[in-house]
Amino acid sequence: MNVHGGAGGSSATADDVADEIIETLRRWVDEVVVPESSPLELADEYPTAMAGQMEEFGLFGATIPESHGGLDLDHVTYARVIEELSRGWMSLAGIVNSHLICAKLIDRFGTDEQRDRLTQMATGKLRGCFSLSEPDSGSDAGALRCRAVRDGNEFVINGTKMWVTNGERAGIVALLARVPEGDPSGSSGITCFLVDKTPGKHSGGITVSRKIDKIGYRGLETVEMSYVDHRVPADRVLGGDGHDGGIGNGLRWALAALELGRINVAARGVGVAQAAYDAALAYAKQREAFGKPIAKHQAIAFKIAEMATKLHAARLMTYDAARKADAGERVDLAAGMAKLFASETAAELSLDAMRIHGGNGFSTEYPVERYYRDAPLMIIGEGTSEIQKLVISRALLADD
Repeated sequence: MNVHGGAGGSSATADDVADEIIETLRRWVDEVVVPESSPLELADEYPTAMAGQMEEFGLFGATIPESHGGLDLDHVTYARVIEELSRGWMSLAGIVNSHLICAKLIDRFGTDEQRDRLTQMATGKLRGCFSLSEPDSGSDAGALRCRAVRDGNEFVINGTKMWVTNGERAGIVALLARVPEGDPSGSSGITCFLVDKTPGKHSGGITVSRKIDKIGYRGLETVEMSYVDHRVPADRVLGGDGHDGGIGNGLRWALAALELGRINVAARGVGVAQAAYDAALAYAKQREAFGKPIAKHQAIAFKIAEMATKLHAARLMTYDAARKADAGERVDLAAGMAKLFASETAAELSLDAMRIHGGNGFSTEYPVERYYRDAPLMIIGEGTSEIQKLVISRALLADD
């Protein structure tokens, strides 16, 4: 199977290509991901074969322009892709998301020379990751301490980064660090560097210092990375090192790229919620109590109705944010709302599915316990629900 073909041309052609991509992906998820994901997830084993298949599908180039070999998918189709991956195993969507945030930064703000890296990134042979969070800097991104000090035509980087998805296997890192020199943007010198590294634990002054164990979102690497006197050429400053270049623009650019990440997380929430709903519905039809399937009992029937309604609303909100992004509209409000509602819905529906399964829902024999463990990540990642409420309220209360 191969989903390459691009999304250009007439709207009908684009719709046909999008539907073909989703149908191909849906079959693969049903035939391969669903039956094979739980053993890998419980063992916290990286899905090497699945990632290789995602390369063949072209998913590492999902939002990369066709001019660089990517699929150049619109945001709605991309959201549908992430939804399908997450329906099978949410960790697969995480592998793609961190990579594509890095690619988005390069495509939108990079120099022509830096954009040349996108061709290799589109194949998935060059994996990217995004590195912003630190041990003492999460939601307060402006408080980061990682520093990049100029030394001639190089910058010397020192600091520690946390929660880096793809950190070990990545060959290029979109790293946010503070440059103590000029600050033309008012962002305290926070700058994005495109740091090359050799996939693996050590690369120059970069060390993957530890793997972070998690209750969910398992099977993919989430690591701490340490930089000790790591030297980066000045031309690795995203947007260039010259006048009007990228010094001091890193945080603003990163937050813009994270809008794609929030649509991604909302779509993940829809995918996990769909999986939880499907599992609950199937089990409620099959499991009998008091002489009839439990779906025939009003308490369960009403719960199924509530689950379906919330799932439908989460999907509509996610696609609405994606359509606004495709139209070039400002999407901070729509993406924030979609991410908030879809992530909370995934958590609610995963718990509902566990309740409908009763004791079986607490067993690793059934996948609903995995949905229950994965869902909190989406409430926290790409900005917590509380941060989303800040984003939403500020947009609503802003003066015209």
